[in-house]
Amino acid sequence: MNTKRLVLLALFVAVSYIGANLKIMGTIAFDSMPGFLGALLLGPVEGAFIGAAGHFFTALLSGFPLSLPVHLLIMADMAAAMAVFGLIYRHISARQGNAYTARLLAMMAGTAVNGPLALLLLAPWLLPAMGRSGMLALLPVLTGAALLNIVLAFLLYRILSKHLQHR
Repeated sequence: MNTKRLVLLALFVAVSYIGANLKIMGTIAFDSMPGFLGALLLGPVEGAFIGAAGHFFTALLSGFPLSLPVHLLIMADMAAAMAVFGLIYRHISARQGNAYTARLLAMMAGTAVNGPLALLLLAPWLLPAMGRSGMLALLPVLTGAALLNIVLAFLLYRILSKHLQHR
C-alpha cells in the first residue's frame, strides 16, 4: 500500500468517527458512508476496514448499548456490507462497463447486507431484548440509513474520483 492510499484510508477512518457522531437513531449513524466510499475508491478490503471501524466508533460513543459481543457482530456485518458492495461494483463495472447497473446492484446488495440481513444475523440477541415489533421497527430505519449512506458515498465518489485520478 502506497502512502497516498494509506493517507486516504486514515482520512476515511477519521471521517467515519465524525459520522459516528451524526446519529439517526440509537447506534444507527452516518458512520458507514466513508466505508462505502472507501470501498469505491480504495477497494473492498479497505472499505470493510473503514466500515468496521466506523461502527466501532458509533458503539463506543454510545456506550456499547447492545453489549460488546453484539457490536463486534455488527462490526463484522458492516465489514461484509462494504466488501460485498465494493466487490459487486468493481466486478460489474469492470466486466460490463455499465456504471449504472454496477451502482444499482451494489446499492441493492450493500443495503440488503447492512439492513435486513444484519437484523437477521442479530435476531438471536435482539429478539429477547426488543421483541418482534422492536426489530420490525428497526428495519425501515436501518435500511433507509444504509441506503442514504450509500447514496452519499456515490455522490462523493463522482466528485472525488475525478480529482484523485489527476493527482
